[in-house]
Amino acid sequence: MTSDRYLYWLHSLHLLRRVLTFPAAQPVADSWARIDAWMQRHAPASYALLAPPADPAEVEAAQKAMGIRFPADLLESLACHNGITEWDNLVPGRPPMSVAGILAHWQMCVEIAGDDPDLAEVSDGSDEEPWWHPQWIPWAQSDGDSDVIDMREGPGQGRLGSAAHDDTGHFHDGWPSLATYLAAVADAFEYGSEVDGDVPFLTTEGTVWWDGSGTTVLNGTPPHPRATLAGAGRCAPAVARRPGRCSGRSGRFSPGLVPEARWPQDRHMIHSGEGK
Repeated sequence: MTSDRYLYWLHSLHLLRRVLTFPAAQPVADSWARIDAWMQRHAPASYALLAPPADPAEVEAAQKAMGIRFPADLLESLACHNGITEWDNLVPGRPPMSVAGILAHWQMCVEIAGDDPDLAEVSDGSDEEPWWHPQWIPWAQSDGDSDVIDMREGPGQGRLGSAAHDDTGHFHDGWPSLATYLAAVADAFEYGSEVDGDVPFLTTEGTVWWDGSGTTVLNGTPPHPRATLAGAGRCAPAVARRPGRCSGRSGRFSPGLVPEARWPQDRHMIHSGEGK
């Protein structure tokens, strides 16, 4: 087997293993309800950074301005939280944006790509992605790099990928939908499982911080990832759920979820939140 074919085989195996570990789809409001309940109980400082629900009129105006209808899972997510109020590492990957942030980042990327046609084009027959496509919705962003929802027609519509400021778009290691990603985040909080190789840590300041599961030292302190207490991660027993809804920053726990503390309270890591 040649080197190139071996690398291709390894990459294909990685993608297959990734797909097989995707959590079962569930309503976005249920996933946010689980995330909200866990943060309210264990990380109130992080929970306080989650914005209230988006204004439906603002959401509708953004869709008209972009000429894109948002997928149902993004609409459900914005109905729970309109992004976060300031940058923080409270979910794996890039922090979610508000409706205003989504529109502003989309407009900026469309304008830049419009000034340089090469950024919006790919070679015929190529499986490469452009630098930007107007049918991408940037739902999360940090330092100019965004996590995007692909709304182009086809079997990949609704999938999550990334669009870096200095690279082309990528979807090969993304998620099939925002709903699947949020379900994985909720699972990670409850069971300590991984999301894209990261696990949630809890600091003594009452905040969430995500980092690699193999992290041994962070800011000079040995971390205690709660994933190590969850054993097989996704093999952990499921939490019994009743139909519920996200708290929407109303100050109430979701009536559809009664969370259980699965991580001992003394398993906190001392971490200042710097240097990720």
